[in-house]
Amino acid sequence: MSPYQLTRTLPEDATDAALRADVLHGLTRSPKSLPPKWFYDARGSELFEEITRLDEYYPTRAEREILLARAPAIAAATEARTLVELGSGSSEKTRHLLDELPLPHAYVPVDVSESALTGAAESLLAERPGLQVHALIADFTKELALPDTPGPRLVAFLGGTIGNLLPDERAEFLASVRAMLVPGDALLLGTDLVKEESVLVRAYDDASGVTAAFNKNVLTVVDRELGADFDPADFDHVALWDSEQRWIEMRLRARRALTVKIPELDLAVSFEAGEEMRTEVSAKFTQDTVRTELAGAGLELAHWWTDEAGRFALSLSTAV
Repeated sequence: MSPYQLTRTLPEDATDAALRADVLHGLTRSPKSLPPKWFYDARGSELFEEITRLDEYYPTRAEREILLARAPAIAAATEARTLVELGSGSSEKTRHLLDELPLPHAYVPVDVSESALTGAAESLLAERPGLQVHALIADFTKELALPDTPGPRLVAFLGGTIGNLLPDERAEFLASVRAMLVPGDALLLGTDLVKEESVLVRAYDDASGVTAAFNKNVLTVVDRELGADFDPADFDHVALWDSEQRWIEMRLRARRALTVKIPELDLAVSFEAGEEMRTEVSAKFTQDTVRTELAGAGLELAHWWTDEAGRFALSLSTAV
């Protein structure tokens, strides 16, 4: 098995510090909120994998359909020798792209989870002994310094994750990606598309309650890491479509008036009965809105692919 490099760009305590800051900021503002990145401890990741297999949740299947059909075209259009994946997780989807890139090539997964990076690298190298892997423990929403790997580079941001960012955050993120690119590099972006409200709501509020458990898991994370006394049973899962913002919002609604204590922050947080706390937005796009947001960051849409049903899109863009 070939060796791989692992570079840490985050301090050892960065995750703990970020959680403290996010909880303190989110629970002392009005309306209350918690960022969706805190869903994903080990249990949350298991629940999300279960969500991706639900009949109601189409994005993962739709994106995989596009990757399977279009990976050769993506490789041909970019001639990429390095694949950089932001928020790589298990790196499962990227196998389709890696199989099509010219040899030899390199893979740069970027994630905050060292265990996810290590597991993915070992698995990929067992299957592809000639692959060069240089993993980065980093926050992809911050400025990144990429390792020295062969060009051209293809930066992939898949799963529709860009929809979890608010408009200003998306603009800042796309500008940071543009700053990473040199002539010949490209961005492959996964975006979920606007569709019927009923389809969207079902995807985030499944009949079997898996998404509800996933949503409430953020409370379990805060309890475990910060000594809080949230009881998930005190909250209902809510998913709704905001047609003006063109996004799904996931919320947790307090079933009764209650006060939650968070000893690690020396904080007590009161909820009124029926009060809602936002835990995620998931923006949906059209080809025009994707083109416009890319252009605002100095990127030009070059290719646009959707699944057969037109539910999800992969776009390929280059620096202007």
